[in-house]
Amino acid sequence: MRLREFDDWTLSPYTGWTRDHWAALADHLLLTARRHASPSNARVSFPGPPGGYGPDVDGLEGFARTFLAAGFRVAGEDGRDPLGLMDWYARGLAAGVDPKSPDRWVRVDEHDQAKVEAASIALVLHLTRPWLWDRLDPVVREQVVDYLAPAVGSAYPPINWVWFQLVVEQFLASVGGPCPDIPAGLALTDGFVREDGWYADGAERAYDHYVGWALHFYPLLWCEMAGPADPAADARRPGYLLRLERYLRDAVHLVGGDGSPLVQGRSLTYRFAAAAPFWMGARAGVGDPGLLRRTASGIVRHFAERGAPDEDGILTLGWHGPWRPIAQSYSGPGSPYWAAKGLFGLALPADHPVWTAVEEPLPVESGDFQLAVRAPGWLVAGTRSDGVVRVVNHGTDHARPGAHRSEPALYARLGYSTATSPILAGGFAGQPSDQSVTVLDEDGAAAHRTGFETLLLERLPSGTLVGASRWQAHWVRPEEGPDHGHGLPGRVRLGPWIDVVSAVRGGWEVRLVRVTTSPLIPSGPLRLHGWPLPALEPSGELTVRAATGGRTLHSRLVAGPGLAGPGVLSAEDATPLAPWTLVPYCGTDGPADPGAWYDAALYLGGEAPAAPPTVSWTGVTAVVTWPDTTVDALPAP
Repeated sequence: MRLREFDDWTLSPYTGWTRDHWAALADHLLLTARRHASPSNARVSFPGPPGGYGPDVDGLEGFARTFLAAGFRVAGEDGRDPLGLMDWYARGLAAGVDPKSPDRWVRVDEHDQAKVEAASIALVLHLTRPWLWDRLDPVVREQVVDYLAPAVGSAYPPINWVWFQLVVEQFLASVGGPCPDIPAGLALTDGFVREDGWYADGAERAYDHYVGWALHFYPLLWCEMAGPADPAADARRPGYLLRLERYLRDAVHLVGGDGSPLVQGRSLTYRFAAAAPFWMGARAGVGDPGLLRRTASGIVRHFAERGAPDEDGILTLGWHGPWRPIAQSYSGPGSPYWAAKGLFGLALPADHPVWTAVEEPLPVESGDFQLAVRAPGWLVAGTRSDGVVRVVNHGTDHARPGAHRSEPALYARLGYSTATSPILAGGFAGQPSDQSVTVLDEDGAAAHRTGFETLLLERLPSGTLVGASRWQAHWVRPEEGPDHGHGLPGRVRLGPWIDVVSAVRGGWEVRLVRVTTSPLIPSGPLRLHGWPLPALEPSGELTVRAATGGRTLHSRLVAGPGLAGPGVLSAEDATPLAPWTLVPYCGTDGPADPGAWYDAALYLGGEAPAAPPTVSWTGVTAVVTWPDTTVDALPAP
């Protein structure tokens, strides 16, 4: 796939990408997909072992998710279709909904995953109505309605899936299908609303890429499907617009200078689906068009230049190249094609302002920043010199306060970034072994953090960010069950309470830690783990340095009084970013001193740190002096 020939550094001074790049990428993915289709085109089965739901679901996913890309492509060209996409997918659609076809699809009332794929099919039928639905044989249209109809009144999980039901129901309503109970579904989605334009993916503290590529993506599309004459859509649209505009102001801060999205949350194999909310902002007319396109183009270019799609034109299960452990138990070889949602900008015509505006720089390209994002409880720091965005997490764990579940690496770690990944595989997976504060039991097992209470999240007058959380350490023997990327219940053993205060400035975090015990719950050794650095080989250096992706990164941990170390944990094939992952750590030699405060400084950045921040104590107040000479006083919670 040759994309550099389309570069335009005048229109796009940060990425070089134009609409021609996006169109070429979409066409490449779609033409490659045809090579893996069944004779009827109804199933697109990409190479690789079947997913957790079996080959029938895999084939449906391959069709429905590539259908998204085809629909966006034709809609944005106002029906111009030189590749014959609508004819090709019309043939597959007819076979898929025909109950007598050997390639007929798994139905919505046969398997829950079909509820997800049905939404993509309904959405594209809406977007391409003049060029596909209106030209279908009446029998096929009737069979499409029959296929989608079981969504009406069916049980959907009370998370982003509710929007899948609403999209299908709204399409059915537009073609004379069964009468849906749309108001009930809309009322349920209102419960997802959080501060500053954010949504939670359900009742738990579930904040991840689904906030953008699902919970902000569908509401305004539903308004379009319902039409301007629909009273509910007319009443809701202003609120959806306000929340999207506010969310995007935070979201542009969560993309690295190299275009990498935050490596956090489940379903990361959907990759550049992370661009979807920025395109939705452009379609809805909120946000700066040049910044929105720069953000979206940066994301997709990041993956296109790092092996996604691969040399055969396939989006594999992985992040850059193939890396199967990143997938959840529900993922199959067709699952990565939800990345097609990131191609939504192609549904906008070439003369739309988002395509004609000159690119504007990302926040991390404009200068260093520190931002407190309240809904997910994140302290976000970006540094222009290396383009790295870091998140220190005191609000997200995909659980509720007091829940004693295993700690999900993708949600409950204390830190995430656009340049690192939590440990997801290998001998250290399943235990807090990076960006964590934990205590060890008598067997050396690390306790979990899930269920913490958020105590503090603010920006000081100096610009320094401060956050704090508290939890009861606990050990979990998880129950057997599907891995959806978040914590699992199981047999629980409770440990001491842990308080953590974070002060964040630039690439540094000062971390204050206290362990509180009781006679019935003794303390164990305290362990602090730093940033997990992607590396080409193992290392025992105390200041960890690694070169990957053409750049050098440094991870450093400076232990304060009472903490021994640091040492370096080396984990092989533990993340999708590099062959090795290096994690600095420190801790107490014996049980932590109950009630005492410990401190450590953690660093992640492209430049070797000249000097760490220092901490002195005045009673229960920690006085932090930063390398730039700023001084902050941090009272203990």
